Amino acid sequence: MTNIIAIANHKGGVGKTTSVQNIGVALSQLDNKVLLIDLDPQANLSDSFGYEDAETSIYDALTDKGPAPIHKISETLYLIPSNLDLSVAEVELSNIPGREYVLRELINGWKDDYDYVIIDCPPSLGLLTINALTACHEVYIPLDAQYFSMKGLDKLMFILEKIKARLNKEVEVTGVFLTQFDNRLVLNKNIAEMIEDYFPNKVFKTRIRKNIALVEAPIDDQDIFAYAPGSNGAKDYKNLSIEIVNAHNKA
Repeated sequence: MTNIIAIANHKGGVGKTTSVQNIGVALSQLDNKVLLIDLDPQANLSDSFGYEDAETSIYDALTDKGPAPIHKISETLYLIPSNLDLSVAEVELSNIPGREYVLRELINGWKDDYDYVIIDCPPSLGLLTINALTACHEVYIPLDAQYFSMKGLDKLMFILEKIKARLNKEVEVTGVFLTQFDNRLVLNKNIAEMIEDYFPNKVFKTRIRKNIALVEAPIDDQDIFAYAPGSNGAKDYKNLSIEIVNAHNKA
């Protein structure tokens, strides 16, 4: 069975795209075939793999202008990039019947070829994110261990409840992970406890520590494992990905 996961948080700056990239790479290194879909018009995920200003993107497939361009990153890792054209997709899709299901129909044509399909959602709750949440089985939420980390989270959960009731009965929040974590700070520990109370039994044990290498790696179009394999960032994303695999093996 293919695991289709949307990584979503409409709050920016939580390490969402960094997480999609490095979880995807780590899962591929654990002998899984992985497809990453950049559904964010900012195209940061695409840029981090060296696909800046891709000529064709997920936009072409969503708006029926052409097939989705699936780029091979490695033997087990593939990417469908985004570009700025995607910023107008919501307007173009708005009058299409069944507009919430467009991405789901596309993924249904590819999903049997992959162990994991991971969608990088935009930092909003518009039609693109709704498409991602309608297409996936699982939602992972990255949260930074900061005071405002849970601000607005109720709105995301409200949208998820509506999608589950009306569009996708299978969708569930199955994973939450903490980013930019500093174990030395009492505030970070307190925030972690709050998040665990809010999402009982859904918070991964691995916490992604603050690590400058995670910021530097995308500048060189590299993932953390290529850029700094001995860094805390590489260790944390590898451990998180092992947790993800183990969770699916138990399911």
